[in-house]
Amino acid sequence: MKWQDRITIDPAIAAGHAVIKGTRVPVQMLIGALGGGDTIEDVCQAYNVTEDDVRAGLIYAAEVVSRERVRALPR
Repeated sequence: MKWQDRITIDPAIAAGHAVIKGTRVPVQMLIGALGGGDTIEDVCQAYNVTEDDVRAGLIYAAEVVSRERVRALPR
């Protein structure tokens, strides 16, 4: 699955944050709910999204984190 099939990033929607296509549900909200202990089923029901939407959000989040650049700070 490609996250681009289910997630959009548009400056005119949610200030450019990644959201599930056709909604205003931010990916960060779904990830936060999962991190807080909700199940995928809970998230789907609470935000009216599909399991594939949630999984696409996880793939998107993993890609964003993989692009992080860590730099050591001088002591």
